[in-house]
Amino acid sequence: MDSVYQRAYEALMHVEVEQKAQAVFALLEDWREQRLSLEPTEVVAIVQPGRPDRPELVSPKLLKARGLGSHEGRASLLHSIAHIEFNAVNLALDAVYRFQQMPADFIDDWLKVASEEAYHFQLLREQLAGYGYDYGDFPAHNGLWETTHETAFDVLARMALVPRTLEARGLDVTPDMMKKLRAVGETRAVEILHILLRDEVGHVAVGSKWFNWLCQQRGLDRFDTFKMLIDTHLKGGLKPPFNLEARRQAGFSEVELAWLMSLSANASNKALSN
Repeated sequence: MDSVYQRAYEALMHVEVEQKAQAVFALLEDWREQRLSLEPTEVVAIVQPGRPDRPELVSPKLLKARGLGSHEGRASLLHSIAHIEFNAVNLALDAVYRFQQMPADFIDDWLKVASEEAYHFQLLREQLAGYGYDYGDFPAHNGLWETTHETAFDVLARMALVPRTLEARGLDVTPDMMKKLRAVGETRAVEILHILLRDEVGHVAVGSKWFNWLCQQRGLDRFDTFKMLIDTHLKGGLKPPFNLEARRQAGFSEVELAWLMSLSANASNKALSN
């Protein structure tokens, strides 16, 4: 019987994007049908997951913004989101493979997340094709994957800094992107982002679930621990705007939401003073 951890590693290292997606779908099915064991495997450092030669990975500073008034501009936006979804697949697989000490429910949660992220990627790639583009046609940055190196030492840090911080950012910015795409008549793109937003609430909630579980296991205060990890690892801290209702649905506590509101108020006061 194959090990779920070995299969997660193999899916993580697939290079071709559609092959990776199909490997994820098969992995989730085999896991749910109890065709995989919990036999541990050696955990190795992964500098880069399996990925195609393109897109070219560059510094975020070199990525130029394009207006949504053209097919190229709209394709560029959706390409950047597709790149995030592709990385999110790899991040979910890495969580399963790397943190083999976690309960079986952790595996179930993150394989489901990986499957949904792969589906999101497919939706976005199909939309890109409608514009005459494919994944890899625009440059991208590697910041989301690089967070795995910063959090490989501890599953608690991973849950705090990836789903509850970087992926939660999607909850904040997606509604505005939907509004702008709707304004230029991109109905299908808006429908796709609606699916992404709905599912991402659940993905961040998975991060909240396991972050809270780990804090309880270790006797840590959830808010103090989250804030400490943000202050330690996130340069510049969290910045508004914040989608408070979506974050509430995704498991953020009222104490955390009050803190985010105070960050928004401070940012507004600073802007007025300037």
